[in-house]
Amino acid sequence: MVKRNTSAPASWSRISMSCAPAPDSPESPRSQLGCNLSVTSSCQKSPSGSVPLPPRDGLAPCLAEESDTLAEKEVPANLTQIQSKYAYFQPCIQTEVEHDDPKSTREIFLRGWKIEERMLAVFSKCLPALANLQAVHLWKVGLTDLSLLSLIAILPNCPNLKTLTLEGNPLAEGSFYRLIGEESTLAHVSLRNNNIGNADAKLIGQALSTLKSSNKSLVSLTLSFNHISDLGAGYIAEGLRLNRSLLCLSLAHNQIGDKGTLKLAEVLGPFALTHTEVVERRRLSLEKESQERSRSPLRHADAKSSERPSSLVSNTTIDKLQSAKQSKSGSKKKEPSKKEEKAQANTAGGGGVVGGPAFVPAKKEDAKQAKKTVSTPEQKVIRGKGTKSGAKEKRSLPPELEVVEPTEIVNPLLEQAEHRDGKVFLPGNRVLISLNLTWNQITEQGLKAFLAAMESQQQASKSTAGVKSQTGLLRLSLGKNHFPPDSKTFAKLQELMLPRDPTYSQLSKAPDEELAVPS
Repeated sequence: MVKRNTSAPASWSRISMSCAPAPDSPESPRSQLGCNLSVTSSCQKSPSGSVPLPPRDGLAPCLAEESDTLAEKEVPANLTQIQSKYAYFQPCIQTEVEHDDPKSTREIFLRGWKIEERMLAVFSKCLPALANLQAVHLWKVGLTDLSLLSLIAILPNCPNLKTLTLEGNPLAEGSFYRLIGEESTLAHVSLRNNNIGNADAKLIGQALSTLKSSNKSLVSLTLSFNHISDLGAGYIAEGLRLNRSLLCLSLAHNQIGDKGTLKLAEVLGPFALTHTEVVERRRLSLEKESQERSRSPLRHADAKSSERPSSLVSNTTIDKLQSAKQSKSGSKKKEPSKKEEKAQANTAGGGGVVGGPAFVPAKKEDAKQAKKTVSTPEQKVIRGKGTKSGAKEKRSLPPELEVVEPTEIVNPLLEQAEHRDGKVFLPGNRVLISLNLTWNQITEQGLKAFLAAMESQQQASKSTAGVKSQTGLLRLSLGKNHFPPDSKTFAKLQELMLPRDPTYSQLSKAPDEELAVPS
C-alpha cells in the first residue's frame, strides 16, 4: 500500500516523482506539465514477493522468463492504478484559455509544484502580460513569507486579477493579512488549510477594518479548515464592525465555540460604540461639518445670483460679450453704435418701442442683425440662466458641481445612531449576507445569540420598508455543531432564515440545506 508523506506535499514513499515541463516548452512552465512516476527498489522481486532463485535444471529458465513477463505486466498496472488514484495530487500547472489563444488565459491552477524565486521571476513577466487573467489558484506550492511578498508585488500589475486562492500553504509569520490590506484590489480570497491560528486571525481582522482604515474591495473571504478558536473569532468580529465591503465569510471547520459566536452575533445586530470609537465619530462629524461650511458660500452665491432679475443679468452679460467681440473682431466686424443701442434697448425692455412708427422697420432689421451676430452661448445667456456670462464660465461649472457633491463612501461611524442608556448604538453590520460556521463547537447558547441578532435585523428591515437599504444576513450555515437536532432555537432560526435565502426557492424541497442538521 502506498502511503502519502505528509512532510513533503508532492511525494510518496517508495515512489519518486520527477516533474518536467512538456517537450514543447522545456524551460518555462506555461502549459500543461507532465509528471513521471517510477518505482525505486533495491532489488527486483517476483509477483509473490520473493527473489527468484537461480535455475537448477532445463525447465527453470522457461519458468523464470514467464515470471518476469508477469512481473512486467503487473508493475505497470499497479502504477496506472496509483496514478489514477492520486491524479489530482500530482504536481501540475493548468490554464484556462479562450479560443485556444495562450494570451487569453483567464485562470491558472498550480498544484503541488513548489514555487521558488526563479518561478516568481517568470510570473512577474508573464502574468502582467495576460490582460484577461482573472484568477490564480495555488495549492500546496510551498510558499514562504518572503515568496508571498514577491507574489503580492506582482498583483498591482494585473488589474483584472480579482480571485486568489492560497490553500495548503502554511506560513511561519502568518503574512496572509497583507493580501487584504487597504490598498488591495482582490475581491475573492481563499485561505483554507493554512494552519491559521488566533494570532493570524488578529492580523486579518485588523486588515478588514480599524478606526483609521478599512478594506473596500474584498467581497468574499474563506478561512475554513484552520485553527481559529473563540479568541480568533473575536478578532474577526472586531474587523467586521467597521467593514462595509465583505459579503461572504466562511469559518467552517474551526474551533469556534459560544464565546466566539457571541462576538460574531453582536456585530450583526445593534452594538454599542467604545469610548475611542465615540471620540472618532465626533471628530469625523466635526470634520464633515467644516467641509460643508466651506462649500456653503458657493451655494449661497448661486442662490443669490439665481434670484437676480433676468433683465439685469442680460444687460451685464451683453456688455461683456460685446466688448469682448469688439476687441477680437477689430475693425472688420464693427457695427454702428445706433444699432448696438437699439439691440440693448430691445433686450432690456423686452421688445418695447423706443421711437416713432418711422423707426419700426429699422428696428426689425437691427434685431435680425443682432440675432445673426450673437453666437449660440450668447443666446443662451440672453434667455436668462443666472450668472452664466460666457462659454468659459459655463464650461467651468460642471467640474465645480462635481467637487461640491462627490459620491463618497460614508464612514460606518457616521451612520445613523441610537442613543440610549448613555451609550451610542450603531445598527450593526448589515452588509454581510452569508456566514458559514459549520463543523465548529457551537451550542444552544450560541444559537440564541444568532436568533436575537436575526430578529433585530428583521425588525430593522420592516421599519425601513420601501427605502433602499442594506439587506442583512441572508444565508447562515450552522450545521454539524454541538447542539441537539431537536433544538427549538434551531427550529426558530430555520423558520426565520430559510425565507430570506434567495437560493432556498431553487432547492427541491430540502429544508435542511440552509441550516444543516447538527451532528
